[in-house]
Amino acid sequence: MHNKIADILQNSVLNKDDLIILLSADKENSELIFKKAAEIKSKCVGNFTYFRGLIELSNICSKNCLYCGIRNSNKEVERYVVSDEEIFNSVQYALDRDWGSVVIQSGERMDTNFINKVEYLIKKISQMGEKQPGITLSLGEQKIDTFKRWFDAGATRYLLRIESSNPKLFAQIHPQDKLHNYEKRIENLYNLQKLGYMTGTGVMIGLPFQTIEDLADDLLFMKKLDIDMVGMGPYIEHENTPLYQYKDLLLPVEERYFLSLKMIAVLRILMRDVNIASATALQAINPDGREEGIRVGANVIMPNITPLHYHKSYNLYKGKPDIIPETDNYIKNLEKQIALAGDTVGYGEKGDPKHFFKRTLGN
Repeated sequence: MHNKIADILQNSVLNKDDLIILLSADKENSELIFKKAAEIKSKCVGNFTYFRGLIELSNICSKNCLYCGIRNSNKEVERYVVSDEEIFNSVQYALDRDWGSVVIQSGERMDTNFINKVEYLIKKISQMGEKQPGITLSLGEQKIDTFKRWFDAGATRYLLRIESSNPKLFAQIHPQDKLHNYEKRIENLYNLQKLGYMTGTGVMIGLPFQTIEDLADDLLFMKKLDIDMVGMGPYIEHENTPLYQYKDLLLPVEERYFLSLKMIAVLRILMRDVNIASATALQAINPDGREEGIRVGANVIMPNITPLHYHKSYNLYKGKPDIIPETDNYIKNLEKQIALAGDTVGYGEKGDPKHFFKRTLGN
């Protein structure tokens, strides 16, 4: 197997069978993959990790995804919306520390009040700091007019995860109604690209019913869409969701974690110049999980700068509330861990994905 993997890593083009072999590698052979991914990262995007200050704007959601702890039908959740003042204070926290970008994430809403609030926030954030901070949105599916309003207001990146590119598996983890439609989600991704967004997607790794073949197809799906950014990580179950009934079908959490590292590394090999986030879900399993993601090919970390009293209410999966808050001391330790992984924090830089400029400008 060692020689087979070594041979595959010499190929300039990887097919589905190659991806399956790489994703099936054991820990010893995976080090070959991780080393190759690190080499490509260094050559194609540089040994920089970019911080994106993450603000979890609201846990109010109109959707009922079967895996998500803030799904509309979960009555155990204390719902909230972060005030404008708290958001601006959080952004200022990031700017004071010379982080070049922020991310606004929320449960999914399409009502007028929400759309207007987000537009207002983007305009105000765009005016903060000596130079305009990069603004990434992760606010679910929207009408193309809404995407355009937010883009015109100053947002430049949008992350909309497909969660699974297999239509059958997508249907198994979502309700069967008009609000949860596979084709509609893909249409949204194309709309984002047409409008000029740096466009991202991603998947959950280790879902019930999911196969290695599915994950290989997920990687090929991202390549086919010519995506600029990826946020993906291990599926972690939540006891107040319908999908929790299948917990006995899951891989052990450590295997989901290791498989997620392989997905990051193989994606870096497959799509050399995209931005790849090292997901918070990795940290929920392993305290050093995000740093491990950086070592194997990721180049973005999103420290959570949401006001602390909201953290436990944005509970997407089991274990998230236990993650250590992002204090200055924690960030200093994170810097040290990133340095051990071979990277430098890209302070003062937006860290836009190089793939976007190649896709849109041919650079």
